[in-house]
Amino acid sequence: MSSKKFSSSATSNRSPVDDCLPSTSGCSNSKQIVNTPTSPTKDSIKTLGVTAEPTPYKWVSLNVGGKVFTTTLSTLLNKEPRSMLARMFAQEDAMCPSDKDSQGAYLIDRSSQYFEPILNYLRHGQLIYDGHLSLEGILEEAKFFGIEGLIPQLESLVQQQQAATMEDMPLSRRDVISALIKTSQMTELRFQGVNLAGADLRKLDLRHINFKYACLQRCNLSLANLNYCCLERADLSFANLEGAQLLSVKGLCANMEGANLQGCNFEDPTGVRSNLEGVNLKGACLENSNMAGVNLRVANLRNANLKNCNLRAAVLAGADLERCNLSGSDLQEANLRGANFKDAQLELMLTPLHMSQAIR
Repeated sequence: MSSKKFSSSATSNRSPVDDCLPSTSGCSNSKQIVNTPTSPTKDSIKTLGVTAEPTPYKWVSLNVGGKVFTTTLSTLLNKEPRSMLARMFAQEDAMCPSDKDSQGAYLIDRSSQYFEPILNYLRHGQLIYDGHLSLEGILEEAKFFGIEGLIPQLESLVQQQQAATMEDMPLSRRDVISALIKTSQMTELRFQGVNLAGADLRKLDLRHINFKYACLQRCNLSLANLNYCCLERADLSFANLEGAQLLSVKGLCANMEGANLQGCNFEDPTGVRSNLEGVNLKGACLENSNMAGVNLRVANLRNANLKNCNLRAAVLAGADLERCNLSGSDLQEANLRGANFKDAQLELMLTPLHMSQAIR
């Protein structure tokens, strides 16, 4: 009776783990060896309630808008852990990666050129982009992918760019009139280096204004009063100055290519010459203009229309008048020394050219 109780007690004290261990009978001095895995498996981790960390340097390919980018999981996960890209590949997140292409790259339907600065930012934390890219486009991609650390920086750059664009925008007629009203006649008004491209300034009184280096491309200055203005090195290409008053203007090396100066008056009754030395009047129209005494030394007048112009006592020394239309013009006492008259039209001139004027 007692032996049965002892046997029952011995059986009840044996644990299930003991049943799994190898027998030690006959080897009293040998050690017990238990084979355990060197690292927990994914299933065992989930059973224990621990999240499996992805391999940090595992490579992954992304097909963004048809262009494949290859990077590491650590790049996508570490810099912006709450971004859409991080959530796509973080195992604890419920968000699943997209479909794959034939090469195994994850497909993302976005612009590749705007994605590249985003990926570079995730790599090294710096915003680097090509100058031809739109900052607004990069900003939209940053918002789409949830790159929160980059969005404020891009928004600031976009604001700076917009402010700079506003500064570079040409002034309007209203802006010029406002400046004229606010400025005393005793004060010199300067539009030096100002952008007035395409502005409608017709019939305005713009006397004595400094337009040096100003951009007046395709500006409408018809019938405007530009007496005593400084137009030195100003850009008046293809501008309309028909009927404008240009007494004693200083237009040294100004660009007036293709400009319309028909019927303009350059002659100052006081005898002060308008200075257009080195001016570019290639293809310009100066028909019926009064240019008596104007200094056009070494000016470019190729293909210009000077028909019926008054060029008395004008200085055209070294000027390029190739294929220029001078028919019906008055060149009496004009200085033509060294001027180029190749293929110029000289019909019906009021006064014949004199040999002492040394044309070639």
